[in-house]
Amino acid sequence: MRFDLVTLFPDFFTSPLGSGLLGKALTRQIAAVHCTNPRDFTSDKHHRVDDEPYGGGVGMLMKPEPIFAAVESLPVLPRRAVLLMTPQGEPMHQAMFQQLAIDHDQIVIICGHYEGVDERVLHLATREVSLGDFVLTCGEIPALALLNGVIRLLPGTVGKAESLKAESFEDGLLDYPQYTRPSIFREWAVPDVLLSGNHQAIAQWRKKQQLERTRDRRPDLYAQWLEAQPSQES
Repeated sequence: MRFDLVTLFPDFFTSPLGSGLLGKALTRQIAAVHCTNPRDFTSDKHHRVDDEPYGGGVGMLMKPEPIFAAVESLPVLPRRAVLLMTPQGEPMHQAMFQQLAIDHDQIVIICGHYEGVDERVLHLATREVSLGDFVLTCGEIPALALLNGVIRLLPGTVGKAESLKAESFEDGLLDYPQYTRPSIFREWAVPDVLLSGNHQAIAQWRKKQQLERTRDRRPDLYAQWLEAQPSQES
């Protein structure tokens, strides 16, 4: 899969993209990430990419011309999405990452800065995406989160594909508690059922823990999960 980052700060991604599973995925050509700087598409001697908003207001906005020129300079693959990172967008979630990983060959990510981008940039975007209900200093932070979330789902990135099926949000619930050696650490012991070797009992315990943890920590997810369950009525 090809990722194109339209960013004023390509160096922001240097270390993360060279580390851990992301670095391995890029080395193995499971994904490719290319950075394009809108500043390279300016025509004035100062390479200005921002200006004051019409109507007044605090801060500066990114101008449309350099962003359009940067995006239009990119190759266009058949199954392409153009995402604008903005606090006004759809909050990221696991189903979004899954859909992007399955349905697209190319994802273009526009990283905003300053007080945002000129509204006309939305004509480029097929989707507006947010990291959450808060404001950050730049779009590179949510862009990196999206890169990580999508690339880890691509075949070959994670060593054991089965591990992707047994984690938070995959079935609408939070993950169950997990333990490793030692069986007793200070005064905390691993639950006996996990040491029993009874796989059916372990599976039942884990499911119960998922339900209780989701109900207590994320009642919104729990309500959605309940609503999605098949009706018990005959």
